[in-house]
Amino acid sequence: MAKLLEPEEFDLPGKNPSVEAQRRWRDAVSFVRNRRRRFRYGSNLEKRKEAKELMEKTREKIRVGFIAYMAALKFIDAGDQGRSSDDIGAELAKDLPEEAREAGFGINPDKLASIVGSYDIKTLKKIGGVEGLAGKLRVSSNEGVKSSDVSVRQNIYGSNKFTEKPFRSFWTFVWEALHDLTLVILIVCAVVSIGVGLATEGWPKGTYDGLGILLSIVLVVMVTAISDYRQSLQFRDLDKEKKKISIQVTRDGSRQKVSIYDLVVGDVVHLSVGDLVPADGIFISGYSLLIDQSSLSGESVPVSISEKRPFLLSGTKVQDGSAKMLVTTVGMRTEWGKLMETLSEGGEDETPLQVKLNGVATIIGKVGLGFAVVTFLVLIVRFLVNKATHHHITEWSSSDALTLLNYFATAVTIIVVAVPEGLPLAVTLSLAFAMKKLMDNKALVRHLSACETMGSATCICTDKTGTLTTNHMVVDKIWICEKAKKVENGGSADAITDLSESAQDLLLQAIFHNTAAEVVKDKDGKKSVLGSPTESAILDYGLLLGDIDDKKKDCKLLKVEPFNSAKKKMSVLVGLPDSNTRAFCKGASEIVLKMCDKFIDCNGEIVDMSEEQATNITNVINEFAGEALRTLSLAFKDVGDGYQENNIPDSGYTLVAVVGIKDPVRPGVKEAVKSCLAAGITVRMVTGDNIHTAKAIAKECGILTNDGLAIEGPEFRNKSPDEMRQIIPRIQVMARSSPTDKHVLVKNLRGMFKEVVAVTGDGTNDAPALHESDIGLAMGIAGTEVAKESADIIVLDDNFSTIVNVAKWGRSVYINIQKFVQFQLTVNVVALMINFISACASGSAPLTAVQLLWVNLIMDTLGALALATEPPHDGLMSRPPVGRDVSFITKTMWRNIIGHSIYQLAVLLAFNFAGKQILGLEGSDSTMVLNTFIFNTFVFCQVFNEINSRDMEKINIFRGIFGSSIFIGVMLATVVFQVIIVEFLGTFASTTPLSWQLWLLSVLIGAVSLIVAVILKLIPVEKEAPKHHDGYDLVPDGPELA
Repeated sequence: MAKLLEPEEFDLPGKNPSVEAQRRWRDAVSFVRNRRRRFRYGSNLEKRKEAKELMEKTREKIRVGFIAYMAALKFIDAGDQGRSSDDIGAELAKDLPEEAREAGFGINPDKLASIVGSYDIKTLKKIGGVEGLAGKLRVSSNEGVKSSDVSVRQNIYGSNKFTEKPFRSFWTFVWEALHDLTLVILIVCAVVSIGVGLATEGWPKGTYDGLGILLSIVLVVMVTAISDYRQSLQFRDLDKEKKKISIQVTRDGSRQKVSIYDLVVGDVVHLSVGDLVPADGIFISGYSLLIDQSSLSGESVPVSISEKRPFLLSGTKVQDGSAKMLVTTVGMRTEWGKLMETLSEGGEDETPLQVKLNGVATIIGKVGLGFAVVTFLVLIVRFLVNKATHHHITEWSSSDALTLLNYFATAVTIIVVAVPEGLPLAVTLSLAFAMKKLMDNKALVRHLSACETMGSATCICTDKTGTLTTNHMVVDKIWICEKAKKVENGGSADAITDLSESAQDLLLQAIFHNTAAEVVKDKDGKKSVLGSPTESAILDYGLLLGDIDDKKKDCKLLKVEPFNSAKKKMSVLVGLPDSNTRAFCKGASEIVLKMCDKFIDCNGEIVDMSEEQATNITNVINEFAGEALRTLSLAFKDVGDGYQENNIPDSGYTLVAVVGIKDPVRPGVKEAVKSCLAAGITVRMVTGDNIHTAKAIAKECGILTNDGLAIEGPEFRNKSPDEMRQIIPRIQVMARSSPTDKHVLVKNLRGMFKEVVAVTGDGTNDAPALHESDIGLAMGIAGTEVAKESADIIVLDDNFSTIVNVAKWGRSVYINIQKFVQFQLTVNVVALMINFISACASGSAPLTAVQLLWVNLIMDTLGALALATEPPHDGLMSRPPVGRDVSFITKTMWRNIIGHSIYQLAVLLAFNFAGKQILGLEGSDSTMVLNTFIFNTFVFCQVFNEINSRDMEKINIFRGIFGSSIFIGVMLATVVFQVIIVEFLGTFASTTPLSWQLWLLSVLIGAVSLIVAVILKLIPVEKEAPKHHDGYDLVPDGPELA
């Protein structure tokens, strides 16, 4: 049965599905009532193709621009005279708007855009380089833009925003809901019915049937549109959150953070590793700047940017180094802006569940269509046979036409009920609800499928710093001059009282010259430290000991090799005031220690380092690490005449100090890890830290157990595939890991062991692992923009507990959709069978078109609202994760669907064929009363079945029911409207008011479903035992599994 309802065409990977796979399942969806609504949020493959073609054109444009740039360089080197700078200046100012001239600007926006867009180095040189261009833009590279000029610059040069699709109004959703083919047919039927009715029965009696259908359609359309509109509002809020990207700029002479969408031409932007280049611009100054242009041009080789090649393009990424940039072009004038306009129309890939349920809806739709056709044919044949037996086959009246029209309307309405259009849309509704709630709980879901896949996660590979720890770092201990000293909070006296002046001077030089952090002033002139937590902690400590300006005065920074997670060190070369050159190195303690052959002894003298002394220092490092401190070594080397300009030495250093930085474990992490383990989710720590530090933190968090394995990255990467197969299941901690190690671990977990892997990352180099994983989780605070771009979910508070919360919501989405599918398929089966059997046996259908439309509303939009938006409960984290290849419609669900269908059909058919005798109904209106009673009983069976569906396995279905206000609201609304339909809208709905006894009986028969559910849940269902990644069965754990 599962294979019948879940064909292979609808099996789609959760991440990065191929275009062929997407086309295959769409082609297989052959029967859709409302294609516009069903695929509203789906991917637009044609627009994506356009975006790919545009990227190819951009790549060619960049290539041609670079060739022109190289040719221009040769002309410049050859002393090309050409036009004078005055001529070029006049041409650049041509067609300049009057407002721009009055404001003092000297360059036309389009001409300015073309300088960067076409790599026009010749023009740039002629106007005096970046400083000359800054002059024409009326800005200083040191002071930046004045805040008072921002609006003027936006008016003249444009704002840094891209063209987006306009937000849809409520009436757009009403219009889309009306595109349901079956509703259109019913509208036509209703109009014809009113016309025939007026001709035969007159006003107003002849309009009742048609108006009833029209009013039902209006109700269905409005409820559907309201639900869809609310969803769109949730997605709009989500899009706003996604766009909250900030960048460091200099404005009004001080450093500040602004939204990239508030950038203006002339802004001085500070770029560092992992940043997205937010606009087109010109390089002002910087070190070792490497730019990845693959997002714009598809070219994977990074480009080195310097004064010689100064052009930076919007949408590219900083792979290494740091720089200051002058913004020249923003928004839709950039190539990235044009590409984004096309990409934004490409939509988002459907989730695996949406695709799977599209398959279920297609199969059931075909079955329903078959039943509808057969029902219509049976009704027609019986009608004709009846006329023939009464010898009226040649006599036709308008009432006969109305009867045939009602038969057709009933058949069409059976299709409305039978085609579960709401199944794939319920996934969107549930995901939208979960994403909104997760956003409130500090998790921003960038891709819908990630929220769903997270519910199946079997493994989380997490960083240590900032995720398991607080990321609030302070220097706690320092080893210098052969002594380890404790640094008291807020004080530094203990660390420096007995240091020689020369040793302290070297320590301050090593801290102040070799740092990626900065001391910046705000608008009030107040100083603060800006940089990563580790860099800030060391610089803060240095500022306690001395003044940074004194130490850096008259020194020149010659070269910088920024820290990255592969080298695990940062090096700089500094020209000292005495004309000597000195290299400084800082990084992973044992790596820097291996580069040193000298150290500062207890007398403050520089002496050679023996093997015994190196061992002692290693012991100090391990002692610090054993106290869960992050350790870094600081070293220097005086560089002689043999120094090569492009190389900073990597040996022969003098060790200055070993610093131990404290980063406490976050509150609640231990409980969160425990929750993961109980839920069958393995937690692995992957960190660049020392193995002793990593083990200490992992034990404190409950990640590292006695039989678990802690391994270092270099050791892991040298293992053969067979050895990896043996050790990976036992790995709980990987220390000193490189991004490649993380990527290999994730790839093998997914490939060898079929795990569903979630990976956290914050750095630029984490992007491959985030992309490779099933769910990539980027850190919102410590994470770079490149990491966030590669991630599926952004953890806004960098907290591991938030990741566990995402897993809980992911499981909730999966279970909620299963509940809804169980409920809807039960309604499908019963509604189809009762009308079909009744039509075949008696020649009439007990449920009319209007009644079936109301049932469709209950089981579709309202059912999805009630069941697909239930919040998660703690019990979800005490069951194992859902496997990759597990059937979505489980044996438990089939048991419940079949059991409830049999009960409802037995009761309703008994009343259909013998209801008058059972209920003792007599009189001319007995048939109408009986049909109303059957309709009422059917609806109450669904109301109680909806309550039963809250839990498919447990007997107590009322747990947490009052915690779901939407569910309670939908139940109350359904009951109240059912009363209104039966008691007051009989004229349109073909019902008649019922006595209180019949009302009570309807409710009781519906309530018996609760007892039926208990009996069904006592029937054992064979379950497939979940397998662990090493192939062994999991040991039963917890009251539910034991």
